[in-house]
Formats: sequence, C-alpha cells, structure tokens
Amino acid sequence: MRRPGPTGRWPACARLRHAVSARVWRFRLFGLLAVQAGVAATLAWFVGAQFLDNPSPVLAPTTAVGIVAASMGTRLRRTVELLVGVVLGLAVGDALMSLFGIGPWQTGLVVVLAIIVAVLLKGGGSLLTQAGGTAVLIATLEPPVRELSVPRFVDSAVGGLIGLAVGLLLVPIHPQRTVQRLAEPVLDPTIAALHNLAAALRRRDLGGAEQSLTGLRILGSRMTALDEGLGAAQEVVRLAPLRWHQRKILAQYTRSIHHLERSLYGCRAVARRLTKALRDDEPIPDEFAAAIDLLATSVQTLRRTTTPERADPQEGRRQIITAVELVEKAQGEAAPDPTRPHTHRLGYSGMIAAGEFRTASQDLLIASGLDTEEAGALVRRTSGRDEWD
Repeated sequence: MRRPGPTGRWPACARLRHAVSARVWRFRLFGLLAVQAGVAATLAWFVGAQFLDNPSPVLAPTTAVGIVAASMGTRLRRTVELLVGVVLGLAVGDALMSLFGIGPWQTGLVVVLAIIVAVLLKGGGSLLTQAGGTAVLIATLEPPVRELSVPRFVDSAVGGLIGLAVGLLLVPIHPQRTVQRLAEPVLDPTIAALHNLAAALRRRDLGGAEQSLTGLRILGSRMTALDEGLGAAQEVVRLAPLRWHQRKILAQYTRSIHHLERSLYGCRAVARRLTKALRDDEPIPDEFAAAIDLLATSVQTLRRTTTPERADPQEGRRQIITAVELVEKAQGEAAPDPTRPHTHRLGYSGMIAAGEFRTASQDLLIASGLDTEEAGALVRRTSGRDEWD
C-alpha cells in the first residue's frame, strides 16, 4: 500500500488508481440498476400505450424508473411509500388543478391537501415528501389534462408497480454479491487501519495511532449502508422467486456480517484505548502490535471464505487464536493467588484494550462460523482466564 508523500498528498498514479477502482466498484454495485431501469421503462411504456390507451405514456415509465432507482438498497416499505406518494400527489393535483387552475395559491393548497391526505393514511416521511413534491410538479409544470380515458395517477401507479415487479421478479439483485460489494469499502479500510495501528505502536507514533483511530471511526456510515443492503437482500430472497434458493446461505452470511461488524466496533475500541496508552506513555509490548497485525490478516483470510472459492475458515481461526495468545503474552502472567499483587506488562489503558481485543476476537470467531458458546470457550481457554466472559 503506497503512503502519502511529504506534502500529505497521494502520488498522482495512486490517486488515479484509487479513482478508477472506486468507479469500478460503483459500476459493479449499481450496474444492474441500469438494466432494471431500462426493462422497467420499456414495459411501462408498452403497457401504458397498449392497455391504458395513452398515446404518450410519460408518467408510467418515469415512475417505473424512479421506483427502480429508489428501491436500490432500501427496504420495501419505503419503496412502496414512495410509489403511494407519487400516486397521491398526482391524484390530488389533477383533482384540484382541474377545478382551480394553476397559480401560486393553488400550488400551496394542493401541497397542503396532498400532505394532509398522506398524514391521514399514516404515511411515513417518504410518503409525505413524495406526495408534496409530486403535487408541486403537477401544480407548476403540468397543466390540467381533461378527457383522458385513464387518469394520470392510474398511469403512474401502473408504472410504479411495473418497476417493483422488475426489481423483485424479472431482474432481481444477487443478494450475496450485493452485500459482498457493500462490505468491501468497510473491510479494506479496516484491514489497512489495523496494520497501520500496529506499525504506529511499534514506533510509538501517537500521530499515526490517531490517524488509524480516525480511519476506523469514519466507517460508521459505510456500516449503515451495509446494514441497509443486508435488509434489502433479505427482502429479495423472501419475495423474489428467482432468489428463494439463496435464503439459507444468505441467513448464514447475514449472521457472519453482523458479528463481523461487532468485531470491527471492538477493534475501534482497542485502537482508542491503545492511542490513550501512547498518549499517557504506557508500555505497549511488541506482542500487542503483532497481535493486531495478525487480527487484521485474519479478517482478510476470513473474507475469502465467502468468495466462490470458499476458503477453509480454519486458517483464519488459527490466526485469531494466535493473536489472542500474543495479547496474553503482552499482558503478562496472571497471579495464581488473586489476593496477591502482581505486575502487568501493560498499563491501565492497555489492560482494557486487552479485554476489548478478546471480545473482538470472539465476535470474529463467531463470524467464521462457530457458535457463540464454542467461540467464547475457545477464547477463554486460549487466554487462560476462565473467569472472563
């Protein structure tokens, strides 16, 4: 991994590679969206023209594309709320504009009534926003159209339903691949931050440790996106017949992701405590830095267990256990008699970091496929501290 130059900026070639890889990642994640939107627009136009007797079915494909785009990474409930909001805004706008015409006070009245109706339907924020926004568009951009064989809100509703059908029935996302691609921007920076933290600990570089801690802290929004992607993937395997066969494997993968996230939060706690230890000039043995390096390597190893090659998780588990052993060496031998004082190799913050490290290791073992009791017993046995839970 190339590091920034003396000015703190990345070399031009490194920035270029990063930009290209970021765009490739976005294409892999959202590329299917273009196909879904194209199919939905085609079907919505065809249905609007052939079955709704609309010579210019603009609203049907527009709504279909909007629903496909909105459904990417969101829960089905919010997507349905968006569809209902569009239809509701169109219905209220068409009804009132045909009576009162177009103007400033008419626009305000349409928005107020559309949102009131949405509130009475107990809609959420998405429904309220979409109903008001669509009402504004209808009141300001679209003149009232009379003598239509099919009302425009019906045209829009059909388009939205086609968009939902395309996303769930005809061209559904691949749940596991989608979640894996959402996990990449979480795992890669985490692994890099842990390796950088270990290097900073060896140099007793407080600035480097603080940078690593910051790198772990800013991953919160990416973890939120990963959780939303998991929710969307679970809905797809529940509702899309083409993905029903993936229910079992996605359930296992979801459990692993949740415990992996917990482990990453634990790693952030370790980084925070060790940064405090450096700031307070506490001793940090080299074994602790080696343990962090090895834990980062185990995350990289375990991620290969979810690839098509399906690597054996045993290697990653051995790395985790070895890392726990290294932390125990860094911490020092526990006194055989708990009533007698003894000397630790770590200071106050380092001791807390050791406990957080064991917790993170246990969650990582569970993410590898072990059950909770087995993972806890293995960590306790390795640490030689059976009283730890």
